[in-house]
Amino acid sequence: MPLIPEEPQISESAQGPRVIPAAGRTASTPRPVPGPRSAATPRPGSPGRGPARPAPPAQRTHTASASPAAPAPAVRKAPEERPAAQFQLIPASADGAIDAAEETVDLLLDSGRSPGDILVLTTGEQHPWAAHELSFGETTYWAQHDAGDDVFFARTANAERCASRSVVVVAVNSALDEAAARALSDVRERAGGLLIVCGDPKKINSALGAAA
Repeated sequence: MPLIPEEPQISESAQGPRVIPAAGRTASTPRPVPGPRSAATPRPGSPGRGPARPAPPAQRTHTASASPAAPAPAVRKAPEERPAAQFQLIPASADGAIDAAEETVDLLLDSGRSPGDILVLTTGEQHPWAAHELSFGETTYWAQHDAGDDVFFARTANAERCASRSVVVVAVNSALDEAAARALSDVRERAGGLLIVCGDPKKINSALGAAA
């Protein structure tokens, strides 16, 4: 028989849902309990429920014997040393070192290098561009360096004041005395990835501590 409308509805308790004989079924064939009713046939007096929510992952994988692993202690790593810049040597005389350096810069720019990535140093006299810019004062000259948007020219004696750039081109346009050799050796620190030196190969290798 169908339920009498005045009969109170049966709600789920902590002991689980009670089985209600449905119309057309006998008491010996109760309606299966698992699974909520669909939205098309909601329980009278209560809103329909959507699909059952799956158990959270923690409930699926948790076992009685499992216990959370203790976090590993943090290990401080020593700072990694920056790899040495790639070295290229372009043979040139002292008089032709600046010309060789300028040709090198042109090739770098043609290959896609940004002007701000390149620093050009001379061991002797200033590059003509640097001499021209210095005529307007050192403040203007170093302001262009700090802007970092164009090729910058300086002397190896002032290399420590120059920021590191991806490519450093050195024109050995003077004799490599002890001071110039030491400055050339220190220039490696200014090159982030590529160091190109234009000059006498034997003297350059000697100054850099390489095999002649």
